[in-house]
Amino acid sequence: MNAFARAREAAIGAARQARKTYRDGLITPTAGIAPGMTQANLIALPREWAYDFLLYAQRNPKACPVLDVSDAGSPSTLLAQGADLRTDLPLYRIWRDGKMVDEVSDATQAWAEHDDMVAFLIGCSFTFETALQEAGIEVRHIADGCNVPMYRTHRACRPAGRLHGEMVVSMRPIPPDRVAEASAISARYPSVHGAPVHIGEPALLGIQDLSRPDFGDAVRIEPGEVPVFWACGVTPQAAVAASGVPFAITHAPGHMFITDVPDSTYHV
Repeated sequence: MNAFARAREAAIGAARQARKTYRDGLITPTAGIAPGMTQANLIALPREWAYDFLLYAQRNPKACPVLDVSDAGSPSTLLAQGADLRTDLPLYRIWRDGKMVDEVSDATQAWAEHDDMVAFLIGCSFTFETALQEAGIEVRHIADGCNVPMYRTHRACRPAGRLHGEMVVSMRPIPPDRVAEASAISARYPSVHGAPVHIGEPALLGIQDLSRPDFGDAVRIEPGEVPVFWACGVTPQAAVAASGVPFAITHAPGHMFITDVPDSTYHV
């Protein structure tokens, strides 16, 4: 086995070990875990709502880039052999009638309420963070050991069927002389949100206070740094809330599904 193959096997092993620790009950944000392996957002819905969401994702690909869709009733994904989407994320949210009613580390019991659940795995901006770090651009929430800050915006997504809602964004503070480079690096990963949707001036997105994210943790912003905003895979949760979806299971923001797929797969 050559060095490249050994490195790939080691990376896949790290992803599988991470999923095992989450299955065993560890709860922690996944940014920086199993670097080099693609992470994904999760939303699972009864089949009655699956077409509406698939159309919603197709109409809003920047915020909802679909990496995989499960068969109805199956908790499996082609992105990680042997994984179980009911147990292998660190933290889940349970939604009823558009309201988040519980957070659990094992979604098996909730999933069993419907025998036709369809799971969607949505691209995550954590995927290009390794590339940012390799370029010498600090990813603040990883450096400080916290969750990425995420914000609701006033940018409406394009409705689809019974679904509507606003875009959610994640934010990373970037030194002004590295903003163009950070934008170019992330743009090479269009399947995991790609280039930023907004740079600077949070108020233009309807964000009034960066120190009070709607999801995740506030991060320090050094003098002169520019807030850079990427579309976020929490956007489907905003649609669940706005549309009053009767039942859904999602990841808790920042607590992603780690796949066996290298980040480089989604690099163009």
